[in-house]
Amino acid sequence: FGQTTLVGVDDDTAVISAPNAFSASTLQARYAPQVERVLGDIVGRDLRAFFTVGAVGTAGAPSMAREQRPAPIARAVVDQPPSSASARSGEHPLSQRPRPRRDSGTPASAPGHGLSNKQLALQPTAHGLNPRLTYDSYVVGSSNRLAHAASLAIAEHPGRQFNPLFVHGGVGLGKTHLLHAIGHRALENNPDLTLMYVTSETFTNDVINAIRSQRMEDFRARYRLIDILMIDDIQFIAGKESTQEEFFHTFNALYQNGKQVVISSDKPPRAISALEDRMRSRFEGGLIADVQSPDYEMRTAILGQKAEEFGISLGSDVIEYIAHKDQTNIREIEGALHKILMMAQLYKRPLNLQLAMEALTDASIAGRRARTTSADVVEAVTGYYNMSKKDLIGRQRTREIVAPRQVAMYLLREETDGSLVDIGRELGGRDHTTVLHGIEKIERALETDTQLRSQIMAIRESLLTGSNS
Repeated sequence: FGQTTLVGVDDDTAVISAPNAFSASTLQARYAPQVERVLGDIVGRDLRAFFTVGAVGTAGAPSMAREQRPAPIARAVVDQPPSSASARSGEHPLSQRPRPRRDSGTPASAPGHGLSNKQLALQPTAHGLNPRLTYDSYVVGSSNRLAHAASLAIAEHPGRQFNPLFVHGGVGLGKTHLLHAIGHRALENNPDLTLMYVTSETFTNDVINAIRSQRMEDFRARYRLIDILMIDDIQFIAGKESTQEEFFHTFNALYQNGKQVVISSDKPPRAISALEDRMRSRFEGGLIADVQSPDYEMRTAILGQKAEEFGISLGSDVIEYIAHKDQTNIREIEGALHKILMMAQLYKRPLNLQLAMEALTDASIAGRRARTTSADVVEAVTGYYNMSKKDLIGRQRTREIVAPRQVAMYLLREETDGSLVDIGRELGGRDHTTVLHGIEKIERALETDTQLRSQIMAIRESLLTGSNS
């Protein structure tokens, strides 16, 4: 951010200059929504942030053709008022900034991924789709093959099969990417389709605003007269009665009319607490597909694709080293690559194995282990399996208790610095050989049991969230 410059506001697009293509790509992918929110608060209206590359000249901005810019943001029914200073002058605070030239130049960071300029202009605002999240940039492996195949079937023939499609998995495993890809492919096949991608937070806010303004009919017309509805992170509507009520009726209206519903969550329907039974039943009536942590081959493919996107050359030894590190999701893999690239830029060094080893020390993992206590792990396991600590450390040997107990042994070994003796002591004074047997049993099961992998991933995510909060 320190090397970026706001070079102008053209229509509803704020053009921001970044020092290089990598920075522009990273800022666009990771921080555009936050920047847009801040800019909107300043000027009193919605703006789309567009990061590009190039020095700011006297004319104002790097070249950018009009058809390559994000489209103007659809106006709300009631525009937000401008700030007091701009209201007095009759202008928005940014209106005096230099405006970009309108020529045919192409910024180095302009999004592509095979979509036409017309589609790029329409989709981000009309449908809520990110133009970068397409099937072209989605890596398929053993951990996500079912979800990918089902999504393709839906994109080709919405509403005919797998309705609803419920995709679940841990944080950073590509669920959101898959939803956006469905939307892009469906529109490529049939541009006349009407679809919408929203997060559960946006859906909830729309319900609240519609109730407050007494405009529920407008809300229902917006959500129920479309061909494909995609809602991300549906778990967050659990416990919100009005939101669940509206979603239930919206789902029914779409389903009965042969329209497609796609949902993502961090856990399967049966594991979402405070979710109404009728909602759970609707979700389980379609196809439930999980996405797991990427295996070594998939991590390697992801790194190769990311290197190609950034226009850099990575040696096979560097890719293998990164892929072998302790990354549990795709975001961690991308973060590791970003760290290496940043170090190469900062210190003007080649992208070799030595640099990768220096950048990816185990300091972060060691720090996480130092922060995670055995009590944290036990609490996370008992919370996930809805059992008491007394049962977990007790002497009962029913399957319903032994399995979570062995999971606790495995996670205590992986997430803390405790020895086998320490783990045995924490779990009711068990012998270290019993602990070792339990850990090895979980390790063997993880190779084939996708449900167990999903459970351990969810518990790990809860530990990570707890340590960050």
